[in-house]
Amino acid sequence: MSGIQARLNAISAVINYKPSHAPLNFNETKPTEIFGSNVFNEKVMKDRLPKAVFKSLQKTIELGQKLDPSIPDVVANTMKDWAIEKGATHFTHVFFPLTGMTAEKHDAFLVPDGKGGAIAEFSGKLLIQGEPDASSFPSGGLRSTFEARGYTAWDVTSPAYILENPNGTFLCIPTAFVSWSGEALDKKTPLLRSNQALNVQAKRVLKLFGVETKLPVTSFAGPEQEYFLIDRNFVFSRPDLLIAGRSLFGAKSAKGQEFEDQYFGVVPRRVLSFMMEVERELFKLGVPVKTRHNEVAPSQFEIAPIYEQGNLATDHNQMVMTTLRGVAKRYGMVCLLHEKPFAGINGSGKHLNYSVGNAELGSLFDPGDTPHENAQFLVFCAAAIRGLHKYGALLRATVATASNDHRLGANEAPPAIMSMYLGEQLADVFDQIKKGKLKASKQKGIMTIGVDTLPPLPMDPGDRNRTSPFAFTGNRFEFRAVGSSQSIGGSLVALNTIMSESLDFLATEIEKITKGDSKKLNAAVQTVLQKILKDHDTVVFNGDGYSEAWHKEAEKRGLPNLKTTPDALPILSSKPVIELFTKYGVLTEAELKSREEIYLEQYAKTINTEANLVVRMATTIIFPAAMRYQSELAACCTNLKAIGHDYKMAALQDVTDKLRNLQEAANKLDKLLEHEAKDAHAEAKYMCDKILPAMAEIRSYADSLEAVVADDLWSLPSYQEMLFIR
Repeated sequence: MSGIQARLNAISAVINYKPSHAPLNFNETKPTEIFGSNVFNEKVMKDRLPKAVFKSLQKTIELGQKLDPSIPDVVANTMKDWAIEKGATHFTHVFFPLTGMTAEKHDAFLVPDGKGGAIAEFSGKLLIQGEPDASSFPSGGLRSTFEARGYTAWDVTSPAYILENPNGTFLCIPTAFVSWSGEALDKKTPLLRSNQALNVQAKRVLKLFGVETKLPVTSFAGPEQEYFLIDRNFVFSRPDLLIAGRSLFGAKSAKGQEFEDQYFGVVPRRVLSFMMEVERELFKLGVPVKTRHNEVAPSQFEIAPIYEQGNLATDHNQMVMTTLRGVAKRYGMVCLLHEKPFAGINGSGKHLNYSVGNAELGSLFDPGDTPHENAQFLVFCAAAIRGLHKYGALLRATVATASNDHRLGANEAPPAIMSMYLGEQLADVFDQIKKGKLKASKQKGIMTIGVDTLPPLPMDPGDRNRTSPFAFTGNRFEFRAVGSSQSIGGSLVALNTIMSESLDFLATEIEKITKGDSKKLNAAVQTVLQKILKDHDTVVFNGDGYSEAWHKEAEKRGLPNLKTTPDALPILSSKPVIELFTKYGVLTEAELKSREEIYLEQYAKTINTEANLVVRMATTIIFPAAMRYQSELAACCTNLKAIGHDYKMAALQDVTDKLRNLQEAANKLDKLLEHEAKDAHAEAKYMCDKILPAMAEIRSYADSLEAVVADDLWSLPSYQEMLFIR
């Protein structure tokens, strides 16, 4: 399909858009009735399970107690009956391998009865454990390819659910994924381990303040998911978007985001219909999506959920990404989750709102109205300050990918330097603590707008900072460096473990000083907080993270600036990180090294794929189009000369020069791709230092040709078309 035809098809799709099916009547079917309707949740279990079984299962889910081995058969049979009533014929153990994607293998409930019929079976053994072939999943050296055994283990804390398809439904059971020898091969297992470690250390600190809670203290998360929607006609005409998820070529549109008119603008009709169906599907799955809006870039949007427990939020975000992709097809669009699908405009991130606490205590990062008097909050906040300073490089490594490297550090995302924004109120409180003169904290004010019909508005004691990678936002921190296509699991694991280590340190230091005497608590907290701030407050920065001055200042402060993935990933196998994760039983040394190996390989494979696409597209699409235009210009010159006009056309020389440069650059990249490296890190480094610049050079020539070649000869849909036809 040519660019012209793709454009016409896309315009037709917008003009003639009709819903794929009759819209849901929310007056008859209320959202509250839909929410959680396809989830094997607490209400379903309470109604269907025997009372004793339900109570036992709830103790495991809510209190973290070990699963009673006598109940899985009862749960499995009840779950099967519920699923079959909803039309399910199969079940699957859903897991999240180190590809970052969602994986599943479907098995039928039906088995032959030996009499020509079939019966539905689903045992506790099948519920608890599955055995997918693990040979083709990345393991980073944890196991050999010929050793295929891997196990999925039922995660009781994340409820099973039904996924619908036009031809039926199937039961999905969230699981962890481990090797035959017990190593974590997924995102979920370390997250569950890190939540256990966090619970132990958080309760040690709470005990010092006389606070007891029956519920586990765990992480909470709320990922704000950004994405692009592009008409599928354009994607089918762009091999780069189809295969790599981003445009490897494309001249800048006459208009981008410089007018700042997209952000929170009126959502286009087709897109809004898509959003409503996405939300309806997610409501059925119990995903508490709350917010939808236009983002900064043209054709960029956001969906955000209500805050929930970290493990469940991670599972739900995977469902969100899957649902976005699936529903987009029904509306003739493709959902792009790549971090930088279009050059020159904002890419997409996934702001990870993070806190610790539980239903009894609320957020332990909540400062209250008088944070200077809230010693418990100050201790937990100081733990975050210390943790980020000690392990900021680790947090950077958790978001290191080829796609996210395009985004981090640009004026659309936080820099690769991990720093913390506290805001005026908390910065002042901690400054007072550091000086040993804690007296008061700035209070909220009232804003009078000057219009009688508008009410006075309560003012927060400080503004927000959108350039900080780790910003305090009232009762939680917002980690803004996660990429839109990434699982939030890796960053949550790091945050939980960092917090565990810092809370362990704080509890130990305070215990040493108080020696069990509660009267000494306040003085002990003051002493320990002073020491932490003197040692670690260099990570606190409330200014403009985009400025060049901050980069220079950060270097003076000794804060690492790991600009690329090959720079960042070796942190995973560094001695301090290995000691951190092994101490709290979250990841072994072998598991950490395997992740470094896997992510380096993924980085190199991503760039290698893109580079091959660049060569092929430059050679078979861009070069021929420009040559046709060159031929037209040459013919024009020849015709003019034939009638007595000795006309020298500058455009012909310009196109000829660009074509020559394009061909030479493509040949150069093709030869560079013949390289073989000695190990994964060397390969990733080569891709970063040699291949990426060569790709950029080819693009510069191709994009300059797009700006001059006749529109009817250029077969690739342009940025102008893709971003503004919706």
